[in-house]
Amino acid sequence: MTTKDLLTAWFRGRIPEGWFTEPAEVRFDRDEILVLGTLAAPDLGDGASADEAAVAAAARIGAYREDTRDQRIRIALEAEHRFGRKVAWGARCAGREELFTTASVPVMTRLRLAERQVLDTLIDAGIARSRSEALAWCVRLVGKHQGEWIDQLRAAMEGVERVRAAGPDVG
Repeated sequence: MTTKDLLTAWFRGRIPEGWFTEPAEVRFDRDEILVLGTLAAPDLGDGASADEAAVAAAARIGAYREDTRDQRIRIALEAEHRFGRKVAWGARCAGREELFTTASVPVMTRLRLAERQVLDTLIDAGIARSRSEALAWCVRLVGKHQGEWIDQLRAAMEGVERVRAAGPDVG
């Protein structure tokens, strides 16, 4: 069983029935697990404007966040103990997505002069306030424009993890 399969199965089994309209999506990295669920869209009747729908969706997500807080904390603490990663939550509703209490994890890197100059140019231009913020901006830009390629890499790594998990037990 891959890490993704294990985490997805555990959270889908642990989340109370009725929280979401479809199975929760579980994303993760070395530091954090994000549990994202879809909520039922509010019934606004005929003729509701896009602005009204957006306000209603935000209100539905806010209500979910408040109403489930204690249970989400208990589930997160259990998962953090079991999997050694912080747990964040999020919800989708009527095309809107909000993430709650996500981790901001420092990442150390060494950059050469030309690479630092790119970051400093972003700071000088007012795009970012610091090198850290400029680097995060660059990472988001790559994710946006090379998302399909990144997804292919992730899928390939999941395949490698499945092959490793199915390999011989030498222990």
